[in-house]
Amino acid sequence: MGESSYTPPKPTVKFPKHVIADNSDDLVAAIDVGTSSTRLIVFNANGDMLGSAQAEFEQLFPNPAEGWHEHNPFDISSQTFSCIEALADSAPSLFIEGKIKGIGITNMRETTIVWNAKTGLPYYNAIVWDDLRTANIASKMASDAPDGLGIDRFRDITGLPLSTYFSATKMRWLLENVPELLQDLSKESNERDNVRFGTVDTWLIYQLTGGKDDATYVTDVTNASRTLLMDLRTSDWDETLINAFFGDIVSFPTTTALPEIKSSSEVFCTCRPNHSSALHGVPISGILGDQQAALFGQAAVHPGEAKCTYGTGLFLMMNTGTACVPSTNGLLTTPAYQLGPDAEVVYALEGSVSHAGSVIQWLRDKLCIIESAVESAELAESVPDNEGLYFVPAFAGLFAPYWRSDARGCIVGMTAGHHKGHICRAALEASAFQARALLDAMNKDASSGIGLTTLKVDGGMTMNELLMDFQSNILGTKVVRPKVAETTAMGAAFAAGLATGVWEDTEAITKMWAIDKTWTPSMPKEIVEKYWKGWNKAVTKSLDWAE
Repeated sequence: MGESSYTPPKPTVKFPKHVIADNSDDLVAAIDVGTSSTRLIVFNANGDMLGSAQAEFEQLFPNPAEGWHEHNPFDISSQTFSCIEALADSAPSLFIEGKIKGIGITNMRETTIVWNAKTGLPYYNAIVWDDLRTANIASKMASDAPDGLGIDRFRDITGLPLSTYFSATKMRWLLENVPELLQDLSKESNERDNVRFGTVDTWLIYQLTGGKDDATYVTDVTNASRTLLMDLRTSDWDETLINAFFGDIVSFPTTTALPEIKSSSEVFCTCRPNHSSALHGVPISGILGDQQAALFGQAAVHPGEAKCTYGTGLFLMMNTGTACVPSTNGLLTTPAYQLGPDAEVVYALEGSVSHAGSVIQWLRDKLCIIESAVESAELAESVPDNEGLYFVPAFAGLFAPYWRSDARGCIVGMTAGHHKGHICRAALEASAFQARALLDAMNKDASSGIGLTTLKVDGGMTMNELLMDFQSNILGTKVVRPKVAETTAMGAAFAAGLATGVWEDTEAITKMWAIDKTWTPSMPKEIVEKYWKGWNKAVTKSLDWAE
């Protein structure tokens, strides 16, 4: 495949009022690639955002009935370069040589790309993290598991269940369905050593360092851990896992076809892109998967601190320190960050939900009952409660803590008295209910010692006051929104700045974190439990739909 024929929208550039008066010399840039857009944000040493540029890229659904979701890899990289140039054109003072000390990369995890190092061309589109095409692969590998382990076949090594969510099943699908790729990986092929697999961080750094041949080919421990191919305790690629996924298809060349695993905070390389000059020569010094970046950006650097991100999906993560805590209740054990090649890995427990903010997009783009997210909030507030209507957004199955790929979305409890206001309210409440399911699972993991009294929140949906108040009530705990809303980009910036001397240590980071607003539970317990019982009943109606 080659360059996309898609005509992308131009980046949107924004500046806070104080940027005009800011003359800081120690700046850090963060590139944040999400599911639907990419952003560049520049921060100063006080953690203030000085300017940003954001651009959407095309969403491809070649087989929507089967849950296929793809991106053209060049759309991701070209829109990132567009953001760099747009912000540099609008604020050249931020890009004076030497001012930006480091670049942090944060990205949607699990999304999988494979390309040829010699040509620089992908073999296929990026398969997005929420894509469902590999359900049969995951199911077969689970059914073949020894000792009846099922989806937990590799959990002891990886901290993850077998699922369509993670990269290895996507890599297997690519090997089975892209003949040119399999041919190039054969022992007889001259292209064997040119095949490159990677997550979005790896692809983007490759593009930022030239795009072919000797471009830098790395990932960090947080992204590598989401492939189902990394040993959680050694932070190395595991040959047993690689053979289990690919051994019956090809002799997989691990040393060339998988990137070098690095820490989350060190100087990996310097930026030298073919497409952009504004960041040329700046060190790339931070890499974090998006949810780990949000945890770090929330300054949750002590064991027991947790955050919940409300974006396209919903992700609840809690720092467990250097203890690698196994979950027996459907959560993921994952690296949170590693601050330098000689530092210990800090781990976390995580619960992932595939659809949160994307449900509002679905109401707008597919059901066409609203024109904007703002309208959905207004409609939700027009009714006092859900009046027994529940919306289970299992469009891509149910992730943690259920792990049911057979589930599908449903709206239940409808009467003739319900209208789109109730549907909008139920769509918002679904995120709060799913967050509680994750937190309950965390509390059941007795070995984790969790007893949260405060949940830090971030992401676009936290601007919805109704949702945050309902979240506090359903959890029965304080919900705190920080002053700096861009916590994912902030986390990547922190990682990059720590490696280049902008910040000395994590203590300097925690001092910058500040509260914007706090919600405290006030709903009677009997009402909370009524809602919670209704939600769990609704979840049962979503199960056993997909064959």
